[in-house]
Amino acid sequence: MSFILSCFFLALGAISASFAGVIAERSYTGQSWTSGRSRCNSCTRELGGLDLVPILSWLFSRGRCRTCRAKIPAAYLWMEIALGVSFLGAYETLGLAPALLPFLFALIALAAIVIYDLRHMIVPGAFSAAFILFSFLYALLANPGARAFGLVLLIAGGVSLILFLFYALSGGRVMGLGDTPVAFGLSLLAGVLAPSGLILSFWIGAVIGIIVLFGRRGGPRMGVEVPFVPFLAVGFLIALYTGWNIFPLIGL
Repeated sequence: MSFILSCFFLALGAISASFAGVIAERSYTGQSWTSGRSRCNSCTRELGGLDLVPILSWLFSRGRCRTCRAKIPAAYLWMEIALGVSFLGAYETLGLAPALLPFLFALIALAAIVIYDLRHMIVPGAFSAAFILFSFLYALLANPGARAFGLVLLIAGGVSLILFLFYALSGGRVMGLGDTPVAFGLSLLAGVLAPSGLILSFWIGAVIGIIVLFGRRGGPRMGVEVPFVPFLAVGFLIALYTGWNIFPLIGL
């Protein structure tokens, strides 16, 4: 039964990634994300059932439209895999607890934020508000009692204040303002592991940033913008799912 449920949440996450992608792609374009079939961005062919199977459709088509053979970005595949694994991690960490449902909705909102940020280098306020709402509901259910819930709120406020100070003191050159509410929502999900998640996010961001900097055509060049929200998401979720805590490592 546990194996079946694990497969179910893995598949549900991959399916939800497609939904999050539709939200991110159609928002602020005048298109409705609640109606209308998906289409190929190159030939505008309406996609059928064989084109919409998460992960498998991309693999079997080798990342190309079946009609015009235009390339389908691998980002779609990786997002479906990432959210599938995230849903599985949520189930393995929380079980079938009441707090699982708002957590999964928070992950969908987070996926939409990541996709939009990667494409447009901005975090929409409506996306952040939805993410914080679901994260707040999760924290309320997962931390019963005023003391436990108050501690989570205090930690979330402290973590988001750190990112806001990075933004304010650098004039927006080091950190975007949109990263602050995302960090607040992620801290509500991670709880006492939020500081470890933040540190891990900076480590991951630094490594990827160096790779991007030196991997650019023409050699290293400063001034390259890299969205930080994906690193926040990865760092906080890894800390939460693995229980990684930096404080014992530094003797605290």
